[in-house]
Amino acid sequence: MDLCDIREIKALLVRHGFHFSKSMGQNFLIAGWVPQNIADAAELDEDCAVLEIGPGIGPLTQQLARRARKVVAVELDPALLPILNETLSNHTNVEIIHSDVMRSDLPAIVAAKFSGLIPKVCANLPYNITTPVLTKLLDAGCFRSITVMIQREVARRICAAPGDSDCGAFSLFCQYHASCEFLFEVPPDCFLPAPKVTSAVVRLTPHATPPVNGDVDAIFSVVKAAFAQRRKTLLNALSSVYGNRFSKDALRQVIMNCGLSENVRGEQLGLEQFSALAKALQ
Repeated sequence: MDLCDIREIKALLVRHGFHFSKSMGQNFLIAGWVPQNIADAAELDEDCAVLEIGPGIGPLTQQLARRARKVVAVELDPALLPILNETLSNHTNVEIIHSDVMRSDLPAIVAAKFSGLIPKVCANLPYNITTPVLTKLLDAGCFRSITVMIQREVARRICAAPGDSDCGAFSLFCQYHASCEFLFEVPPDCFLPAPKVTSAVVRLTPHATPPVNGDVDAIFSVVKAAFAQRRKTLLNALSSVYGNRFSKDALRQVIMNCGLSENVRGEQLGLEQFSALAKALQ
């Protein structure tokens, strides 16, 4: 069965009485090159095991199963389970878990299911859970790479460099944990139903060691303060959060001691500068 052929997809869905759920952000692929290219980008082989989130009817799952030793796909919608049992019946290296990934113990899944294999993530993520899922995947600290299709605007933010208008707190969070690559775009007409936005595929390769030294909680406290009100200068943004501990003049001196202008804005700074600020504020 060609799981990207719109006629076969519609027949499959009618046969199982399936209806799309807007709340789950369900958009199924109808362009065969997309799951092939996503799976290729994940750089899989027989030494790898893959966690997929939201397999849908299984077009990407099939491609992953042809490349990796094992695939574990986490699907929340119970209506998709019988469909997946049919579409993936020929792939004995695929296991479907009916669960909410946000409530799943990812390190425990890796330990139980991926023993002796290189754990990776490859998925077409629903737009409405992109940020929390990526946060959870990076915090889990147990994946060699994370290759996902997400909304293009979010992909741009993840990969944005300091000074770019797209750069924000989530950009720095991702880049603290991983090397982030923007790979390719996927237009809306590749999906059923077609979303109103363009998608993009990114690959996050977690760092072996953090790119900067310092207390991660302290660093991201400063990052969040700096981006809480983007239009403010860094000085005014920090004053709003740290004003109960430091006078404005003291904060101005901290900023200048880090080699920065008192008029600099948070979006202009990189991880090294935020690390230096965090140390100075401690």
